[in-house]
Amino acid sequence: MHKFNVLILGSTSFISTLNELKMFLKFNPASDAKNDNYDIILFHTEFYQNKKQKDFLDNCYSIKICAGKKKDFQDGFDAFLELPATIKEINAIVESTAAKKKFNKNSSIKIKNYLLNKNEKKLSKFNQFINLTEKEIQLLELFLNNKSPVSKDNILSSVWNYSSDADTHTVETHIYRLRKKVTDEFMDEKFILNNKDGYYL
Repeated sequence: MHKFNVLILGSTSFISTLNELKMFLKFNPASDAKNDNYDIILFHTEFYQNKKQKDFLDNCYSIKICAGKKKDFQDGFDAFLELPATIKEINAIVESTAAKKKFNKNSSIKIKNYLLNKNEKKLSKFNQFINLTEKEIQLLELFLNNKSPVSKDNILSSVWNYSSDADTHTVETHIYRLRKKVTDEFMDEKFILNNKDGYYL
């Protein structure tokens, strides 16, 4: 079974305590952030107080487990480990969070700098996200699976099963709404592009 590589971030005492427990842990603790060969980040709440360190965490797509006292907990991470914790609790949270994330990963698709989670119907970037409709997900998948622009007729037949001569503004309306969601939340006006041949990402 694959032993997870877990990047430990926090005070020297937090890191050394976990390193001392290494032989009892079901994962490999590491403390070098420059080596990006890790599956999970386990960090102490104190680490998140520093702006530079906070930015580092916010810009990481790895699984993030926050450790600390409950009152310090800031939501927005994959899991929370309340300290003090037993070795059994530490191992359990790492394993269960990784298993949950693996399930979600199978339903997640990378689109540009975003992550599309089909299970949760969310498009996210760092700690921000928007909710999507089923049709919006189908539109994004259609664009993603085509290397060239997709015509309005092709979109109608693929997503709505309409014939190409159907007189409708369905495509424009849905794309307008999706663009607006993305622009309002992420200030990205170039998410869905279009030219004379159709729409594309």
